[in-house]
Amino acid sequence: MHPTAQHSIQEPLPDGLAPAIRQTAADIATLLHSVGDTSVAVPDSQWTLGEAAAHLALANELMADLAAGRERPYGDGTPQSLAAVNAHALATFTERRAQPLASMIQDQADAFLAAVRQGSSHESAAGPTLLTPLGPMNRHVLASYLLTHMLGHGYDLARALKRAHMIDRDRAALCLPFLLTAMPRVADPAAIAHLTARYTIRLRRGPAFGVHVDNGAVNVTPTPPERADCTILIEPVTFLLVALGRRNPWRAMAHGHILAWGRKPWLAPRFPTLFTAP
Repeated sequence: MHPTAQHSIQEPLPDGLAPAIRQTAADIATLLHSVGDTSVAVPDSQWTLGEAAAHLALANELMADLAAGRERPYGDGTPQSLAAVNAHALATFTERRAQPLASMIQDQADAFLAAVRQGSSHESAAGPTLLTPLGPMNRHVLASYLLTHMLGHGYDLARALKRAHMIDRDRAALCLPFLLTAMPRVADPAAIAHLTARYTIRLRRGPAFGVHVDNGAVNVTPTPPERADCTILIEPVTFLLVALGRRNPWRAMAHGHILAWGRKPWLAPRFPTLFTAP
């Protein structure tokens, strides 16, 4: 097991982000250390548990390379392209044993944070723009991307093993920089083609941001618009799970985890359909 609390080095990332990355990698490793059979199916996925863990190990390695400034082309950002590249990577990387994959996931998360520290000692805090599978990002947004990706697949592993997942409101909030950056890039062209709407999205007891959809274009702002057509209040963990396609928004609404109001509250159920989960 890798230590997760004995780190005194000043982190160059926003508060809480580096510890969340370490802890999430450790939580995933703990899940994997309990696994005897990695051929178990992951619910709502075509992957086995071993394949999902292998994908996480490879993705963490990719992120560590990107943080170190190494160019790693990985598809064109579309869901179809990313799925094809993922399939090819899993076909050529054949490790499916739980223990080696657990170690690789943690080691590459540590390598990512080391690369960010090293880069930040020579550059501005956020660092240069890096080309990622979902477009250009600085290291702060890339770190949020890494956390979001681990939480999504960590959630899948926990479901496959019938164990508690590791997503909480603090970690969900740390995913916002990536989600706000990625949102325009994962918009469904057909869904936004003839829509004009201003949304305010508020995380319960947390931050709020704006999403303006205007006839085929999506603009995301870190603050809400002055006059929103529809305000959506959503519990933070629910927000992340819906954004990642892991929770049905209709069920979340039925359980009171999503509320909406404004001049056009009927726009709320349409909002999740505007995007394809990254």
